[in-house]
Amino acid sequence: QVQLVESGGGLVQAGGSLRLSCAASGRTFSSYAMGWFRQASGKEREFVASISETGINTHYADSVKGRFTISRDNAKNRVYLQMNSLKPEDTAVYYCAAKYQYSDYDRPNEYDYWGQGTQVTVSS
Repeated sequence: QVQLVESGGGLVQAGGSLRLSCAASGRTFSSYAMGWFRQASGKEREFVASISETGINTHYADSVKGRFTISRDNAKNRVYLQMNSLKPEDTAVYYCAAKYQYSDYDRPNEYDYWGQGTQVTVSS
């Protein structure tokens, strides 16, 4: 089992940057594929980015491709989401999640563990 805690959210102006961090407990962090999802008010949770267990494979939603970068540091049990060129439509609660295999990485229901989320607000 793994526990996830997100941090790094906040209020930023359009065009700005934020770096989200997700700290994982447990000794088997490197066994999990990781994902970032977001949920805006009144909308369904949506896929943002994912990274495989070793970090070799990554995938992004079209809406963030070229602006966001997912990375991980298995020695520190952390996964990151660097968000650049932020837009007001990026405003949402951002969640990190873990799953045992790097498949169906864009489906929230496929993930086994979730953090509590961190709010990102982008002002225009």
